[in-house]
Order: sequence, then structure tokens, then C-alpha cells
Amino acid sequence: MIAVLPGDGIGPEVTREAVRALTAAAEKTGTALKFEELPFGGQAIDETGGPLPDATLAACRRAHAVLLGAVGGPRWDALAPEVRPERGLLGLREELGTFANLRPVRLPASKSFVSPLREDLAGGGFDLLVVRELTGGLYFGDKRRWQEDGVEGAMDVMSYAAPEIERVARIAFALARSRSGRLTSVDKANVLVTSRLWRDVVGAVARDYPDVRLDHMYVDNCAHLMVRDPRRFDVILTENTFGDILSDLGGGLVGSLGLLPSASLGEGGPAIYNPVHGSAPDIAGRGVANPVGAILSAAMLARLSLGHEDMAGLIEEAVWRTLDHARPADLASGDGRRPTSTGAFGDAVVEAILGGEQQGETGRGRPGRDGWPAIERRLQM
Repeated sequence: MIAVLPGDGIGPEVTREAVRALTAAAEKTGTALKFEELPFGGQAIDETGGPLPDATLAACRRAHAVLLGAVGGPRWDALAPEVRPERGLLGLREELGTFANLRPVRLPASKSFVSPLREDLAGGGFDLLVVRELTGGLYFGDKRRWQEDGVEGAMDVMSYAAPEIERVARIAFALARSRSGRLTSVDKANVLVTSRLWRDVVGAVARDYPDVRLDHMYVDNCAHLMVRDPRRFDVILTENTFGDILSDLGGGLVGSLGLLPSASLGEGGPAIYNPVHGSAPDIAGRGVANPVGAILSAAMLARLSLGHEDMAGLIEEAVWRTLDHARPADLASGDGRRPTSTGAFGDAVVEAILGGEQQGETGRGRPGRDGWPAIERRLQM
């Protein structure tokens, strides 16, 4: 069973297209799938009073995978932080133990026209993967606000323990081994003591992967080089906050956050798949949301949780072929094309899946099944 959490804003719109693409790929390959849709985020607050209802969490725990839309919006901004929609997302990651967030930033050479980068930077395409630690750091550290002598203050604590760093580092090294054998660990070790621990632990783990070339880089330099030379990178390993920022920068490289999928993995439990973008409530219900990130997240689900490389390849090929003749609104501006609606783009992807064959456009951004056993063994420990 696949638990489907459409969420808020454009979440239901893009998730609907992801489910349609996954269903079409299952039909094409003769695979049986079952979906269960559940309240989550702001929708769940309205229905049940909390962002992560017990019934939703129980269904997610027994699912093979979780397909998530997006959460949040101004409608719930006045609520206390512990009951806002975003708390449901953090709680789901915490409860399922999904500590490793995989965010591919991929642009095939034939699709460089969607990137805002100059032709000499984007023309050959690029293919990098951000591996972000997901359950530690600032987002989960102690927080407080205070007022003293008329001065208001606030504090967020960034903390990491060595085992938290080691487990996500081993996943990143295994991924790098399955790709080009290059890993860049990103930190701010010249300023932050947590980054110095991060660098020490990653360096120690590297001794178990002599076939992977490791380099360390400060986060500000990494951001600079991602724009100047995105092909310099293959796998980027970093902590929670830096990973959030750098992967969003990846959206700028490819032309839109709407193109980016993600997977959040843990130790043996169900993984969470969702587009990188947020709920975008200002465009919800208008049929202009870009469903590509959600659809490509479904492809990651097929590959990593269901073990169906054939389904994943069909979905990815269909997306890239569809972009040759259809552009969601966030990619259509400036090229004279009429934007393709969310549903119409999904229609085209489904048609391409049911009628097409794989053409080899998926690239090394999606390691073949031979690249994943080491990762899967680690996740099952």
C-alpha cells in the first residue's frame, strides 16, 4: 500500500498527477498498486485538530511508501508552532526515522533550454545529488524566545551527535560509489563547532570507501560553485539547514523548484517521497502548478521502495519527452509558448507512459538497481 498525503495548497493538484503517472506505469508493467489517501498538514488540522492524526501516522507506518504533496499556508500561520502544518511534516520524518533526504538536481543536455544559466554552463546538462541530513541540526534543536529588560531575543540550537552524521554519511558514500565515485561534504568548519565534528566524522567514514574521492567544502563556496560550474559536483553531503538551502538553489539551476523531486529514507521503515517545492497557496486551484517534481518523486518511489526500475524509467522518460512540447506555467514565460495546465501536462505524461518505450534519457541521476543494494542493506540494519 502507498499512503498518499496530498496536503495543502497545490499539494493535492500535483499529487494527483503523480498518482496518475504511477498508476499508468504500473498498468504498463503489469504491477498491482494500492493507494490510501489520508489527511495531513493544514487539511488535517481543519478535519481533526492536528497536523498529523494518529490514523494517518498508523497508515504511514504500515505502508510500503509515503507519497506527499506539500503543507502550510497563511490560513494556519497564526497557530502555535507546535500545531502548525509544518510540525506535521517534521513529526512524520521523526516518527518514521527518515534521516537521509535525497534531492536530485538533474538537467539532461537536451533540456538545457529550461535553465536560466548561460549555454556554456547548462548546455551539456548536469546531474548532481544533494544528500541532506534530515532529523538533526537547527530544525530539531532546542528553541526559545525571551524578553528581558525590554529586549526581545530568540535562540535556536544546532546540535549533532557523531552517530547521526555517520549514518547519513554512509548512505552518501554508497550513493557516490554507485555513481561517479565523487563526494563533496559541505560544512562551515571555519566557524561552527558542529561542522568541525561533521568534517571529522565524514573523514573517518571515508576510510571505509577508498574508491570514493572525498573533498570538503565550505557552504558559501559550494553555493558559488554550484552556479559557476554545476558539473563540478556529483554527490553533495551536508547537514539539515545547508541541505535545505543548497537543494533549493538547485531549483534555480534547472529553472524551477517545480522540477525537483526528493526521497527521505530511514532504517527499514517506509520512505517519504515529495516534490521539493512548497504549498504555493497563491496559485492553488488555478491549474498552473508544475507537477514534474511530484511525478519524478513517484518515479523515485517506484525505484527505491517498490524495486521497479522499469516503472521508474518509464515515468522519467515520459516527463522529459513531454517537456519537449509542453511547459508548465513556471517554465513557459519568456519563450512565447502557451503554458500547459497541471492536468494537461499530467495527461501528456500518462499518454507517453502508456504508449512509449524507454529511450535512455534517465541518465546517472537514477542509479540502476545494481547501485542500490549497499544502500538498502544499510537502511535495513
